[in-house]
Amino acid sequence: MSQTPPPSSVQHLVLGWFSMVLGLCGLSLAWHRAIPFLGDLAWWVSLCMGVLAGAVFGCLLLATGWRAWRYPSAVREDLAHPVRHVFVAAVPTSFVLVATVMVTLWGPNALADGLWMLGSATLLAATVWVAQRWLHLGRSPTAFWPAMTPALFIPVVGNVLPPLAGVTLGHEVWSAAQFGVATLLWPVALTLVLVRIGMVGLWPERLLATTFITIAPPALVGLSGSVLGMPLLLVHMAWGVALFFTLWSLSVFRRSVSQPFGVAFWGMSFPLSGFAALSLRLVPDVWWAQALALACLGCVSLVIGLLLWWTVQGLRQGRLLQAEPAPTALPG
Repeated sequence: MSQTPPPSSVQHLVLGWFSMVLGLCGLSLAWHRAIPFLGDLAWWVSLCMGVLAGAVFGCLLLATGWRAWRYPSAVREDLAHPVRHVFVAAVPTSFVLVATVMVTLWGPNALADGLWMLGSATLLAATVWVAQRWLHLGRSPTAFWPAMTPALFIPVVGNVLPPLAGVTLGHEVWSAAQFGVATLLWPVALTLVLVRIGMVGLWPERLLATTFITIAPPALVGLSGSVLGMPLLLVHMAWGVALFFTLWSLSVFRRSVSQPFGVAFWGMSFPLSGFAALSLRLVPDVWWAQALALACLGCVSLVIGLLLWWTVQGLRQGRLLQAEPAPTALPG
């Protein structure tokens, strides 16, 4: 007889849940890129995904506020966790992405501008906070290297994003400055993750889905760089790097999805959406290239659709929002 899981609690609503917002916003933006090929269908799908992302964002903000007030010790535990602490950057990144979706679908407006400025400023603060933790962890190599996982790329990705809406909103200079922060931290974080593999091996099986986060920095560097006027050759180079990390991550896809479903699985969503969006941005006027880019968008949509289904089922059955079975079982 199977045991009934303990009651779900907002106490276990770790910051990694904001990965849902990132994934849904990314899918909305990717479908918007498909409008030249699919017309109104792509616009409506983009709108639906954007509205869903906004609804999830609002619910998570309210639940996270309640959790911080009701269970402050749980929040402090997240911030002290060697892996989960980086997801603090997912919250301001969600602000930036929701604002980007609003600007993309409806054009510049005061609400989007306010969300973007709040998200951009707090994202920089969160990035500094995450980076300074490396200085403290560095005092103990046994604690430092196990903490170096692809989740480190979350602050990097966040700082790449501001140009997508910031240029349209009139904040080009600040967007470029934050883009510069991301281009500095990306190779640093990548080096730390690769050295970690050599020092202590790959991250735990339950963290394998986070491997896909390695796709996001080059994909978003290409997208945001094109907005900032990056030469097309460099954008194509960024796409090539993103393609490499996509193929590299797919090598552990089967092992990733063989694990019990958890919110860590949402780590696959935004990077794949970013790669699909960049592919649609660069697709030439050749039918087979367009077909491949649209096929990529279709695969990402299927993955996120499955993630949504599994999330709803997990919440209904009480298998999510539970205490972690081990300290590093899940990133969030």
